[in-house]
Amino acid sequence: MNLWGVLVFVAVLCVTTCSLQTDQRHWKDLAEKELHEALQVKWNLGTAKNVIVFVGDGMGPNTVTATRIYQGGETHRMSFEKFPHVGLLKTYSADKMVPDSACSATALFGGVKSNYGTLGVDATVRRNDCSASLNKEARLNSLAALALNAGKSSGLVTTMRVTHATPGPLYAHAASRSWECEASMPSNAKQCKDIARQLVEDWPGRDLHVVLGGGRQVLVSNSTGTPDDPISSWSCYRQDGRDLIDVYKKDKETRGLRYKVVSNTRELENVDDNVEYLFGIFANEHMKYEFERNKGPEGQPSISDMTKVAIKILKKNPNGFFLMVEGGNIDMAHHRGRAKTAIDEAAAMERAVQLAINMTDEEDTLIIVTSDHTHTLTINGYPERGSSIFGIVRESPFDQVNYTTLSYGTGGPGSFQYSVETKDGETRVMRRDPSKEDTESFMYEQIAAIPLDENSHGGGDVAIYARGPHAHLFHNVHEQHYVYHAVAYAAKLGPYSNAYSTQISLGVIFMTVLIPFL
Repeated sequence: MNLWGVLVFVAVLCVTTCSLQTDQRHWKDLAEKELHEALQVKWNLGTAKNVIVFVGDGMGPNTVTATRIYQGGETHRMSFEKFPHVGLLKTYSADKMVPDSACSATALFGGVKSNYGTLGVDATVRRNDCSASLNKEARLNSLAALALNAGKSSGLVTTMRVTHATPGPLYAHAASRSWECEASMPSNAKQCKDIARQLVEDWPGRDLHVVLGGGRQVLVSNSTGTPDDPISSWSCYRQDGRDLIDVYKKDKETRGLRYKVVSNTRELENVDDNVEYLFGIFANEHMKYEFERNKGPEGQPSISDMTKVAIKILKKNPNGFFLMVEGGNIDMAHHRGRAKTAIDEAAAMERAVQLAINMTDEEDTLIIVTSDHTHTLTINGYPERGSSIFGIVRESPFDQVNYTTLSYGTGGPGSFQYSVETKDGETRVMRRDPSKEDTESFMYEQIAAIPLDENSHGGGDVAIYARGPHAHLFHNVHEQHYVYHAVAYAAKLGPYSNAYSTQISLGVIFMTVLIPFL
């Protein structure tokens, strides 16, 4: 081998060896950074003056993973993934292995497991049983109600109708999540109030300091839509002559409270510092997906826009506040089988989490990020590192048809991409080739194994991420309704108002009285 050949050989050997060492150093650096973070974690035993609970509706672990990759690749970490304390929640309801959002939100905010389709009531109330829901013993006091009783401010932000299944249990008690307005209630339930009326007329709904989301058509009789914001025939449409937004205004005026009602981004941004009560309804139905909303001043605000103003108003209370923020369109997109839209909505909620982190102090604010249930989204093997999470993996060696990284266990008619073909006397079930479609589109529906009317929820555990006072209470596999009790304990609310002050007092007695004699 001549000198040139030796130099080339040495260069190749060095590049190979150096590359290997660099690769090892990369992984070791990642691990050492995480180890350093872990060693710095200390329990915050203070009282949670403020509590913010983010609920990514339908944001199961696979949605979180896909959103992480979408945001910045496999090694990226989203804001809430850096929280020091993480656990898992079991999401089954009192009567179902796989829950809906009403019963799972009731568990989160009401502290007990309830029946599928019911909200703000315990498991003695079966779905559609109006008379049982009127039993005071069956009605639950939510975290929002406990906060109000403690002199704190309370509020909710959602991209859904403000009367929908996740926000509903914060203020309402209903034997059916469908009873958002009177038009959806059966004749044998007339003695029960619809959810919208409970929000505006009853406590604690009428005393919530911030209510932001969609749902004008369940609040105002015979609402009119626009081409950009039409009336939905799919959800409840109030027809009893009531204008509950007007009722809200009159209630605040009668009580001499400083309030504001807003309906678009411009009005929301112009809310002044004197406002104590804010009611914002930005859509007839659910609010638009982030990718399609009008981002101009006359359009609908983002979840971050709403969260920012909510915290600004609530934090004026020296006693602190409770705020629930729901990224509801994650769930809506999953129900349609549109994984990219769902993941883009999860990314939008993650930006709101980062904003909340920036606006609050970890010393006195407990921030929780979790979900109410999973969906049937799966991440399939074996795509290359760095490839699009919405891309195509490769051709299946079984049927010689390409397949996507993401798919669903269940889905609507558009996601059942199979057909029966007969060729040369042989009948085969064939999949549609996704390489012939735009899998990067927000409207693309991933393939599903089982056809239903829409994608169903999943029954898997969901993650819970926490930082702030008593965040360490979320540390292993928990029952979903445990969240209510842990939050109430951390913030000294309701039955836990004196819980750990007693523990501290006993500890002080032990340290000062008994130890000297040991």
